[in-house]
Amino acid sequence: MSINPNEDTEFNDALRKHGILPPREPTPPSPSPPPSPTLSDKLRHLTPSELKDASEEAFDEETERLIEEYRKRRLDQLKRLEHAPFGRVYPIGREDYTREVTEASNVDSKDTGMEGKGTGVVCFLYKDALPRSELAFEHIRILAQRHPHTKFVSIVGDKCIANLPDTRLPMLIIYRKGEVLNQVVAWGADRQRRIEGMTRLARLPADFSTHLLAELEAVLILAGAIIPQPKPPSDKDRANEEASDDEDFDNNSSSRMRSAATSTNAQAPKNIRGKTDDSDSDFEFDL
Repeated sequence: MSINPNEDTEFNDALRKHGILPPREPTPPSPSPPPSPTLSDKLRHLTPSELKDASEEAFDEETERLIEEYRKRRLDQLKRLEHAPFGRVYPIGREDYTREVTEASNVDSKDTGMEGKGTGVVCFLYKDALPRSELAFEHIRILAQRHPHTKFVSIVGDKCIANLPDTRLPMLIIYRKGEVLNQVVAWGADRQRRIEGMTRLARLPADFSTHLLAELEAVLILAGAIIPQPKPPSDKDRANEEASDDEDFDNNSSSRMRSAATSTNAQAPKNIRGKTDDSDSDFEFDL
């Protein structure tokens, strides 16, 4: 008589009681239901006209006020984007490199407060069907929209640098004023196993993908490719401003900012090298 130890039967329970069968593995707890979307979550992807309709349909004056404030911030954001020079990823070929990257980084961006310091240009080298490369490309597209005063270009790795191995990809080469400020090689390689375990990007946990995006954004800011632009104050910012009369509050805020900056610098990834490091000289190029 064959016994299936995984069956939930009284006979198997008796065998487990006498130590003949191992105890059953505990049933995993049911996952917690996702949190209800916040008002910001609901408004995030609405157009200004849709936000206006939502404001008119609000069920109380406070919600109406919040939606209207959100709509004004969205209009301000769109107005800034209209005057921004970039805002997307531009595909280039090797023959375009000098014009679209090196020379473009010499042109001053307007309204950035960085006159005379050129434009930040991020050249993204990738390979199709490489999971970490695909994920990084999604993040690059988001950052290009978020920071339209920085120019983002993309090119297939081995079409930019001959014989560039896949282990170097994805790679980011960061320019300003015609010079390479930094190179980021094999971005996401230390998370390769986890990324490859997901057959589709949509299955990546939101917090994992969001963390990588924030980390990449911090790297590009520290490298000088991105100069964060001032944003319209949020309701939370306004509340903080109202409390700014308290000197202790100001001192605590400054301390937190210094602490955050120190933490960000302390966690800089190891796969970044500056222009003075020639450890990858086999793959240097002159375009």
